[in-house]
Amino acid sequence: MSSRIVLASNNRGKLAELRAMLEPLGLQLVPQGELGIPEAEEPFRTFLENALVKARHAARYSGLPAIADDAGLCVDAFGGLPGVDTAYYATQFGYPKGDEHNVRALLEQMRGVDDRRAALVSTLVGVRSPEDPEPLVAVGRAVGEIAREPAGEHGFGFDPVMFLPSFGRTFAQLAPEVKNANSHRGQAARQMVQLIRERWL
Repeated sequence: MSSRIVLASNNRGKLAELRAMLEPLGLQLVPQGELGIPEAEEPFRTFLENALVKARHAARYSGLPAIADDAGLCVDAFGGLPGVDTAYYATQFGYPKGDEHNVRALLEQMRGVDDRRAALVSTLVGVRSPEDPEPLVAVGRAVGEIAREPAGEHGFGFDPVMFLPSFGRTFAQLAPEVKNANSHRGQAARQMVQLIRERWL
């Protein structure tokens, strides 16, 4: 097994978080952009399928093992949506793409909705090769409620309106290290590191 693994993402935050967790295993995480790998199509309706297609794509182009993630917000009252469309949520309602617009659109759509339960979900998939029949799959879920208005300065995405009853605050009100320890991505990353240790090393 190569000591280098491709991350099928160019997101700096994801890279830093996963890199720090994989280093103790003697593994080096390389973002796909550094290897000139183009972004994969994400045609599917589930996080799992999109993460798998991204990981296989990066492994095929690089000849190395690859990890990919797909993540989003799943709102109970909307049957789990926006889900895989989370990043483009605002554009469905005539707003430009962007975190602030996403938050505004969500609060507008949830006006008068009493069931505020929602989960931020991160699905990480790892493959040793494009044909790997046994991909590693790690899922992290941070369950909370959609707040009635944004609060907090930290984080990104829907963090200002993702209220966590266990903390009594939104993700954006938590210190970054507390958020990362409890976030959907943090949970999935820790599981993935454990799976790599057990099955690949």
